[in-house]
Amino acid sequence: MGTLVLLDLMGGVALLLWGLHMVHSGILRAFGPDLRRLLGKALGNRFSAFAAGLGLTAALQSSTATALITSSFAAEGLVSLAAALAIMLGANVGTTLIVQVLSFNIAAIAPVLFVLGLVAFRTGPRSRIKDIGRVCIGLGLMLLSLHILLDTLAPAENAPGVRVVMTAITGDPVLCIVVAALVTWAVHSSVASVLLIMSLAYSQFITPAAALALVLGANLGSAINPLFEGARRDDPASYRLPVGNLVNRVVGIALVLPFVNVIAGHLHAWQPDLARMTAAFHIAFNVGTAVLFIGLLGAMSRLLTQLLPDRVQEADPARPRYLDESALETPSLALADAARETLRMGDFVEVMLRKVMAAMMTGDRSLVDQVSKMDNAVDGLDEAIKLYLTKLTRGSLDESEGRRAMEIISFAINLEHIGDIIDKNLSELATKKIKRRFQFSAEGADELAAFHKRTMDSLRIAFGVFMSGDANEARKLLAEKTALRNTELAAVERHLDRLREGRPETIETTSLHLDVLRDLRRIHSHICSVAYPVMDAAGEPYRRTEADAATLPASGPGAALPRRV
Repeated sequence: MGTLVLLDLMGGVALLLWGLHMVHSGILRAFGPDLRRLLGKALGNRFSAFAAGLGLTAALQSSTATALITSSFAAEGLVSLAAALAIMLGANVGTTLIVQVLSFNIAAIAPVLFVLGLVAFRTGPRSRIKDIGRVCIGLGLMLLSLHILLDTLAPAENAPGVRVVMTAITGDPVLCIVVAALVTWAVHSSVASVLLIMSLAYSQFITPAAALALVLGANLGSAINPLFEGARRDDPASYRLPVGNLVNRVVGIALVLPFVNVIAGHLHAWQPDLARMTAAFHIAFNVGTAVLFIGLLGAMSRLLTQLLPDRVQEADPARPRYLDESALETPSLALADAARETLRMGDFVEVMLRKVMAAMMTGDRSLVDQVSKMDNAVDGLDEAIKLYLTKLTRGSLDESEGRRAMEIISFAINLEHIGDIIDKNLSELATKKIKRRFQFSAEGADELAAFHKRTMDSLRIAFGVFMSGDANEARKLLAEKTALRNTELAAVERHLDRLREGRPETIETTSLHLDVLRDLRRIHSHICSVAYPVMDAAGEPYRRTEADAATLPASGPGAALPRRV
């Protein structure tokens, strides 16, 4: 009997956590970009920041998610530490709102939410409608789980063994705080923990004082999660926000704990329903903490800045700048971040292409060394982008999001190939020319410079096509590809004519000249790969040759990523 009760209890908690996850992911996917924009506009002062944090967390039902989003804003310098701490005070209050709503007996509407959610999810014409359906199903699961918890605990109310165990666990307020903090840290949700505490209190498994102490522990546990997830070990400054939020919670708990029995007595007399009493204390504790600290955030931010200074180190070009882990819950934002990082990778490739040609023409060996270092950065960014998008595709993506993820990976792979051609081929050719002191003929140098310029121009067009998906620019890029092939053939013919004339410069640089033309044409083919998905989307599939196919990642890391719906 006891085993079945325990299994039913664990199943109810698991259902509650899954319902929370569905609501959280559905809200983020449906309104994530709008919520982030709203949060970004509400940072003028600490009071508007507090309100923004409250509203965002009430919608997301996760103060951890709000903490991660706010941490990314703080890391990018978009929000001051005081405003970020105000957001977290609001987030702490926001988590209490859903608990307050669920303290009422509204389990009867769960079937209605299931039906509405299923209809929206299965028949919704747009992705946002489907995500709202996911939210309805998640809310229904939460209500159903609470019903299961109460039904499971009811028959065990009179079991002496169960009551002895619960009394032993919750007899000491400090032990209650530790246990609840550990549970909340493990499940990553103070909402789930407080709802479980409400169920235990309603079934009278715990005393009113123990219920309040457990709520304090749940608040402490929710402040621990961002400390591990929102901070980077190599950057002390990234700990400022989670440490500040944790300090607020610890001070609040220290002030309330000595009076928990007195508070429990007064609250129980005012509200005999222990579940609603627990919810009321939860919101009162967080509102009181916010009132206490809202005026002290300036001094606290200065103290945290002194204790946790900014990291001083040289910038690592291979380190991603825009791949925000907190955006992974919102595919549209994550894809935008990945596209920005890919454009940054493209900037490195553009500089490499310009410098390697300058080294070829001027004989500056230092430029070759710079190109080699930049290729290492390009390789690092390519790997980071692919890993980031792999994490993204572990969640559910609609068809357009999956297609965009593949486009980004494809372009990143082609940029990495271009970097390899520059570093492994063109740089070696430049080194060979410098070492042997070869000189191109005047006509040959002009041909190579013109060919290189057209390649650079196409690379800039490709960046625009990648971001805008403009079919007209894609057509222009593919037309230039055909024209450049003809230009290469004409340049080879003119080079052979000079060779037949017996020009000394042409004779000694003939292999160099032809190899440079070949490598620039290969680079141009990789550049043009960005146009193919755009033409396909426009209903104008471009006829690819075998050479084109070599620029497309038909297998490997890119192809391995699924497009899950």
